[in-house]
Amino acid sequence: MSQPMIAVKELTKSYGEVHAVRSISFEIPRGQIVGFLGPNGAGKTTTMKVLTGYIAPTSGSFMVDGLDGYEQGLQVRNRVGYLPEHNPLYPELVVYDFLSYVASLRRIPKKKIQARIREVGSRCGIQEFVGRPIGTLSKGQRQRVGLAQAMIHDPPLLILDEPTSGLDPNQIVEIRNLVRELGQDHTVILSTHNLPEVMQTCTRLLIIHQGKIVADGTQEELQRDATDNPTVILEVEGGADDTGSMTEQLEKLNGIRSVKGGVQEKGIRFIIETADGSDLRTDIFGLAATAGWSVRELRRDVPDLEHIFHRLTQQ
Repeated sequence: MSQPMIAVKELTKSYGEVHAVRSISFEIPRGQIVGFLGPNGAGKTTTMKVLTGYIAPTSGSFMVDGLDGYEQGLQVRNRVGYLPEHNPLYPELVVYDFLSYVASLRRIPKKKIQARIREVGSRCGIQEFVGRPIGTLSKGQRQRVGLAQAMIHDPPLLILDEPTSGLDPNQIVEIRNLVRELGQDHTVILSTHNLPEVMQTCTRLLIIHQGKIVADGTQEELQRDATDNPTVILEVEGGADDTGSMTEQLEKLNGIRSVKGGVQEKGIRFIIETADGSDLRTDIFGLAATAGWSVRELRRDVPDLEHIFHRLTQQ
């Protein structure tokens, strides 16, 4: 079993009597793009600042790429690229000079800096404006420069805090595609309030609320866990006279808890609740085919990520 990129155990960060992070534990294997979600003040940014070495935890432990966050803090920082929510750039500097400055801070040998800037510039799509002052760039271009500075030392771990905040829809798509590309050879932690972005970018989700991890898994796993008794939506052709007999036949199927049917404008719509979480769509379709029902729709009704997020962070 390979060593995880991040291993957090019983991590706590307090500011006096305020507990920003409360004894959280999780692991992130190499090569994942993880969405780190939570409402404002939940502890996301605090956790990421601990992992980058920006602040020290109150208690607990964490390891990055097999290195202890306490005992080997400098080596940990060398393995992390960080893009904060408020991208810290120098507007008076030319992009190339800024990246050269960051590269020197990262102790990249002087003779290798130009080649490294060329490499990250190509990866982040900043070649066209690498000779321009940062202050003349658009918000989307500045975010690309921020990603380039996070990558300049080729870290195995990238931590991105709200990378698409304030961008227009086209810029969001550009940064989203770039993050997906980076995930091919980096481990990425992506903190965002943009749920569609998470669904299209991340392979795993961590949800934090009031300083505690309240959910951890893929979107499909969170949807399954959020549904104690999954329902199936069935819509067939028919009228009010057919509803009763169809309901009776559906109720006779094994594993059915309840059936509620109602006449719609174009047919009859049934909400079918299963008893043990089983997916009974095959049995329902078989019944419909045998009975000669004309099926318009047959699907599982599962909660979307927005519903799951709201339920977990409103408790």
